[in-house]
Amino acid sequence: MKASPVTVAALARQIAARVAAFDGGHPARVAVDGAPTAGGADLAEAAAGVLRDEGVPALHIAAGMFLRAASLRLERGRTNPDAYYEDWLDLRALTREVLGPAGPGGTGRVLPSLWDPVTDRATRAAYVTVPAHGAVIVSGVFLLGAGLGFDVAVHLMQSDAALTRRLPAELGWTVPAYGRYRDEVMPEYQADVVVRADDPRHPAVVTAL
Repeated sequence: MKASPVTVAALARQIAARVAAFDGGHPARVAVDGAPTAGGADLAEAAAGVLRDEGVPALHIAAGMFLRAASLRLERGRTNPDAYYEDWLDLRALTREVLGPAGPGGTGRVLPSLWDPVTDRATRAAYVTVPAHGAVIVSGVFLLGAGLGFDVAVHLMQSDAALTRRLPAELGWTVPAYGRYRDEVMPEYQADVVVRADDPRHPAVVTAL
C-alpha cells in the first residue's frame, strides 16, 4: 500500500475534479465515508465549496441528520456497538429523501436533513432542488457496502490507535463497530478514493491496495 501526502485543500480539489467529471444525466451522488474523527464533514464541505466556485451546484448533507428516532436506534441500549452499526442510520430515509431523487430518473428535489438527534425531532428542513449537473455530497459513517446509491465514493481510513486516541472518551464504546465495518465491508475496496486520515489535518491518498 502506497500513501502520498496531500493537503486538505488539494484533496478537496481532487475529489471535486472527479465529481465534476461525472456525466450520468443526474446529480453526482458522493459518499465521504469515515469516522467523525477523520474529518469527513470538513472535507465534504471543502469539496462542495470547490465545486460551487467552479459553477457546479453542490449540496453537502450530513448523514448524521438522517438517524432513526431514539426509540428505535437505542432499543438495544445507549452503548451497544452492534446497534450503532446496524440500527442508527436510517438507510431507507436517506435513499428516499436524497439518493433516490438525485439518482437516475429522479426529480433532483432532495431533503438536506430529516432528524435532529439532539432534540429527537424532525428538522422540518425545506427541500432543495439540485440540477442534473450538480452534486450531492453525503458525509458520515458506514456509508459503503449497504446498497446505497452513490456514484463516487471516498473512504477515510483510520487505524484503531488513531480512532481510539481521537474519539471523545464517552464514544469509546463505538470502536468495535468501526472494526466490524472494516472487517465485514472492507470499505477501502469499495471506494474510488481512499485516504489515510489518522491525522485529518495531514491526509494521504492511498494507492495500490
